[in-house]
Amino acid sequence: MSKALAKQYEAAWVPEFAREYLQQKWDQEQKICEPKDILPIAIGQMKLENAAANSRKKLVFCDTDLLETKVYSEAYYDGWCDEQVVAAALENEYDLYVLTYIDTPWQADDLRDRPEQREEMFALFENALIKNNRPYILVKGSIEERIKRITNHLNSILN
Repeated sequence: MSKALAKQYEAAWVPEFAREYLQQKWDQEQKICEPKDILPIAIGQMKLENAAANSRKKLVFCDTDLLETKVYSEAYYDGWCDEQVVAAALENEYDLYVLTYIDTPWQADDLRDRPEQREEMFALFENALIKNNRPYILVKGSIEERIKRITNHLNSILN
């Protein structure tokens, strides 16, 4: 969705660095994310975000951010997250977060796991947004319905 929205608004788009990083790790070693991967993932994500922020585009759409990395790390590693990632996640601020509800079918791939814990993970993400006073909207339904809700919200802000 973030890529489609970036195209629609002629904005910069930042993909999820962790997906490429971890897919490469899986392809080369058949290993999943480990605690030692959290900091390199955060650094890679921030490099992508900084490059997009330095573009001449008015808007930047990020597929993820360090707050999400922090939430994942804490969920997967018994409350642990690299302290540098925690500090950066709490320092970085974005104008709007889009929280996607879990009403679409879960899709397996090399990196996704825990389909039975979707509600728990959703709650962790929403709680992180609330706890850290992050502005967000919740989107549900089909991709088209979600994009329409986001577009309507963004247009009301931009106009």
